[in-house]
Amino acid sequence: MSFSAVTKNELARVVGGKDCCRLAELAALIKMDGSVQISGQKKLSLNIVTENAAVARKIFKLLKNLFGLSTEILVRRRVRLRKNNVYLVRIPSQPGIEEIFKALGIGEAGAAIAEEGINKELIARDCCRKAYLRGAFLGGGSVNNPEGTYHLEIITDNFKHAQELAELMQSFNLPARVSPRKNWYVVYLKGSEQIVECLNHMGAHAAQLDFENARIYKDMRNQVNRLVNCETANLNKTVNAAVRQLENIKYLADTIGLEKLPKPLREAAELRLQHPDASLKELGELWDPPIGKSGVNHRMRKLERLAERVRSRKVDHGFKES
Repeated sequence: MSFSAVTKNELARVVGGKDCCRLAELAALIKMDGSVQISGQKKLSLNIVTENAAVARKIFKLLKNLFGLSTEILVRRRVRLRKNNVYLVRIPSQPGIEEIFKALGIGEAGAAIAEEGINKELIARDCCRKAYLRGAFLGGGSVNNPEGTYHLEIITDNFKHAQELAELMQSFNLPARVSPRKNWYVVYLKGSEQIVECLNHMGAHAAQLDFENARIYKDMRNQVNRLVNCETANLNKTVNAAVRQLENIKYLADTIGLEKLPKPLREAAELRLQHPDASLKELGELWDPPIGKSGVNHRMRKLERLAERVRSRKVDHGFKES
């Protein structure tokens, strides 16, 4: 099961402590996935479609607890693409159904579900804003596995609703942005800390902890990889430098002879020949008295320049470096 599905299953079990919170969450779910069906004699029925069984059960319970109207759940199976179940929560035409539209503030007789933004009366309190955000996520949201790219989004087909969802997130200091995607509008968060905060506000505390654990593990793994890469690069650099120094020293030994070198350079050459794998710092500690890494590097550079001059035949065999 995906991280997004696990998060939704957890949120589907979260129950608002007050009727105002339950109403706000139900309004978001209907706004995201609801539609009104008008039959003969202007009889109205309300349909809410979801692919998540836990979300369908939550919608059913919210409708029954808040309004007490006759409600049914129908299960259908897709025949194309993903052959998964689709759940239809339906309130058939009956006395009192218009009270649902009035209470949820989604337009006269429910005719403007797809047109109106968020009813400000439903999100007047912090707890209600969190509940509405939870409902919107359950209705059209997703969150990536934290082991991959950090991304949380809520998709809606209404630009005004998308803007107001982003503003709702921003009221919790979450830097949400809106981006068009074909015929949809995506409200999204990219930062890992913002996603953790959003999960916390929605009430997905177990998912929040899992996200944090995965993020910490991922950050530690990346840090270890960076350190290993850095150490490997330094080691390669040290090995390549030592190989080049050995080549220069052996060339000088074969041409002018190490005994003709000044004492500091001769000592550097002999120590490098005796300890081909040692670093410059380690070579410096072998001197008597010890010298620093920069001192060893200075001598090695002198040997390299001398080897280059000999190769270019600009000096004779009697050359002496001071």
